[in-house]
Amino acid sequence: MQIKHLVYVAILAMPLAGCLDNDIERAAAGAAAGAVIADVTNGNVLTGAVIGAGAGALCDDAGVCH
Repeated sequence: MQIKHLVYVAILAMPLAGCLDNDIERAAAGAAAGAVIADVTNGNVLTGAVIGAGAGALCDDAGVCH
């Protein structure tokens, strides 16, 4: 069940991260969003932040955000 929540965190963090200019800003926004979403869904906040940061930093490379 925890993995399912963490996948949701990554998916929800990507669109938010796409609004920013560079990888560092997207990673910071992704980390914040991931932590908040993990907290709301009773997941691990640190893990959510790490996954959100990764999703934010890599979304441009994956072609998800431009």
